Amino acid sequence: MTVPLKRWLVVGFALAAAFVALGLGVARHPMTLDAQVATALHGVYTQPLGQVAEIGSDILGPVLPWILAAALLALALRHRQHTGLCVRLAVVLVLCRLTSLTAKPVFLRERPRDYPDLSYPSGHVVSVASTGFVLLLLCAWLWPRLLKRVAAAVAVAVVLSAACRVVLGVHWVTDTIGAVLAVTGV
Repeated sequence: MTVPLKRWLVVGFALAAAFVALGLGVARHPMTLDAQVATALHGVYTQPLGQVAEIGSDILGPVLPWILAAALLALALRHRQHTGLCVRLAVVLVLCRLTSLTAKPVFLRERPRDYPDLSYPSGHVVSVASTGFVLLLLCAWLWPRLLKRVAAAVAVAVVLSAACRVVLGVHWVTDTIGAVLAVTGV
């Protein structure tokens, strides 16, 4: 095993451990930051800003991994030499996306307001971060000159997705941080 690979594994395990530690730390009671932000934004989801956040949440959410999966399939069919890469990236996408689906029943965290489903980590933010992470990997392999631009776009999309979910009152701030930790840990 090469040194860079060992470093990446250590970083991945550290981020995954941080995800679990944060989840355990907030499962029973929200952090002060969570409570303060939820109080400050209480009821905003019913106002115009909430309507904007709803639209943003619809765009930056669970549909993105499906769109990327279709794009990977199209790339693999059009350029057969990239089939192996597309399959590996699809596996990464699925593993990242599964962090939300498998972790929510483990932490059993309630949402800031009455809303179906559990809270930690945010599935919307996991979807955006997963899609963005796989896009970054794809660019690193096929279009390295686009990497910085895509990284900036991914960062903006993840922050916007997190902000929308918090403004809507359906996630605590730490749910969105946990989502990013989980994806980057994978």
